[in-house]
Amino acid sequence: METITRFFRIEHQSFFLLGPRGTGKSTFVRANFPDALYIDLLQPDIFRSLLARPERLREMVHGNPGNPTIVLDEIQKVPQLLDVVHALMEEDRRRRFVLTGSSPRKLKRAGADMLAGRALLKRMHPFVAGELEKSFSLPGALRNGMIPVVVGSSDPHATLHSYVDLYLREEIQAEGLTRNIGNFTRFLEAASFSHGSQLTVSNIARECGVERKTVEGYLSILEDLLLTFRVPVFTRKAKRATASHPKFYFFDTGLYNALRPTGPLDRPEEIGGATLEGLVAQHLLAWIDQRSPGVGLSYWRTRSGNEVDFVLYGKNIFRAIEVKNAATFHPADLRGLKTFGEDYPQAERLLLYRGKERLLVDGIRVVPCREFLLELK
Repeated sequence: METITRFFRIEHQSFFLLGPRGTGKSTFVRANFPDALYIDLLQPDIFRSLLARPERLREMVHGNPGNPTIVLDEIQKVPQLLDVVHALMEEDRRRRFVLTGSSPRKLKRAGADMLAGRALLKRMHPFVAGELEKSFSLPGALRNGMIPVVVGSSDPHATLHSYVDLYLREEIQAEGLTRNIGNFTRFLEAASFSHGSQLTVSNIARECGVERKTVEGYLSILEDLLLTFRVPVFTRKAKRATASHPKFYFFDTGLYNALRPTGPLDRPEEIGGATLEGLVAQHLLAWIDQRSPGVGLSYWRTRSGNEVDFVLYGKNIFRAIEVKNAATFHPADLRGLKTFGEDYPQAERLLLYRGKERLLVDGIRVVPCREFLLELK
């Protein structure tokens, strides 16, 4: 697969680069810091050496004085190294550390020195449509997702299912994050039904047959591993009673599709709607992280059932977005956006759909979803 240029701003100071496995963190740092001192903690000999004696990192850095940039790949493998990193930063402020990781949970649990004020916190997301440009396929993205290791595979379907097994085995079981992998597997399936919907913990607990407190712990594991995220309710200056539960999404549509059980009772349009909405959500989250820090991502839903899928709100943006998994546009699809406009006339309103025409209806822009995603740069 050809090298894809990522929409990621290179930092001149030290930074953490966090993201789930397969999102291209190692590929990115190798391509952008070719002359750095590169320390790969996935290499067994390096891992064992630094785990046994973290202060050896000081010797490695001092032995390479011509490398002001030091990359520590998969830093969560040896959290104790962060104390040494802190000391090396204080020793020479010209040094820049790039610290990649797929499990911030392990850093938190170890009580690691997170270098507050000395290292920025950045995230690596799946590909976005604008990075792939002409090679972006909306049907392909909806089917297999946008995780780079999957997109670049000759067999995306098989790679995607192997990816799920990898996380169950290496990130969940091997790290001892849960004692009962069977319960956790059932939880993952039950949680997949909440993708793109309001998150009700008690419902998931009932469906997978485990206690509510256990489900809350499982949800925390997924979020700490950056595999899921929640979108809160937009309540700023609310004029109507709104919902109280956040919406829940897996970080990539491919992961959702791999986990979501299907059968004769499942309507394809229901699954397709959640998949398209999730694809838009992961694009918006990546856009905010890389281009518009400080912008909030939320959704709007009234107690009476009016809903807008996404609300972007920040210093220079107020945009309401509704997503419809249909090739044709119907005026009834605008109901939620119209109600939102009555309460918030300042907001720009968009309807994304699977059709090809751009329209302006009652002050609402109707835009093909594929074009919107490609233009989100």
